Amino acid sequence: MHSKAGAAVISIISNSVLIVLKVFAGLVTGSIAILTEALHSALDLMASVIALIAIRRADQPPDADHTYGHEKTENLGAAIEGILILVGASLIVYEATRRLSDDHELQSLGIGIAVIAISIVTNLVVSAFLGRRAREFDSPALEGDAAHLFTDALSSIGVLIGLIAVQLTDEAIFDAIAAIAVALVILFTGIRIVNRSGRVLIDEAPPPEELDRIEAAITATAIPEMLGYHKLRARRAGARRWIDLHVQFRDGTSLERAHEAAHQLRDAIRAELPKADVLIHVEPESSRREMEDSPFRWG
Repeated sequence: MHSKAGAAVISIISNSVLIVLKVFAGLVTGSIAILTEALHSALDLMASVIALIAIRRADQPPDADHTYGHEKTENLGAAIEGILILVGASLIVYEATRRLSDDHELQSLGIGIAVIAISIVTNLVVSAFLGRRAREFDSPALEGDAAHLFTDALSSIGVLIGLIAVQLTDEAIFDAIAAIAVALVILFTGIRIVNRSGRVLIDEAPPPEELDRIEAAITATAIPEMLGYHKLRARRAGARRWIDLHVQFRDGTSLERAHEAAHQLRDAIRAELPKADVLIHVEPESSRREMEDSPFRWG
């Protein structure tokens, strides 16, 4: 499973198995916290399926209707994953709060504790795997999926503590408290994922340090005919970066030489950011005043 889609398939398989185990354990024990974990895993499964669809769509080449490609599908998929998490967390809070006033009895807690322990280990292993693949492919969808599973592992630890507390004290209220704690963790994760994905969907600029790397690549390229550059802009879409800038050349520079120099700059930027699509607008020396008045970055 050395592809993005293969990594997403592994996540789907692990979530499917954990859902079955958690539902079984929840029904046997009567634990709202374990059933909450089953719902959490169901949301993770939906997120994994969305991630797989988004990844396959994002990898498709540009077409007549999507001339810039389909990379933003990954960011859209991640945003949908985050929304699903928020909905699920809200349902958990409602049910757990209602259970606080119920005097329900838990049974066979050993089974529940064993299932949750298995869930913790499984999610930590799969989350670490997906995290490595997300960094390797610069994939927002896999990154979101890995975050889901890691959050699931953390929430499972809370449930495990709650179940142990119930077993030691015979107080079922710890079960509902654990479920609420899980929901709060899930809410935080959902908000973070929606926020990060939304910023990309509205074409927010990359982090300042990334723009600094682009500028460093430009200034390090020795082109005698080049006077400067301005209107440097960049945006993200999935794993790809879209960069454009205006470059000013000395009067007398031939079109052929300016074209060649623009390709040098493009290659220098791509050496720093391999998945960048670079567009360079060539300008003559007489445009100096426009360059100095530009509100964008220039050097």
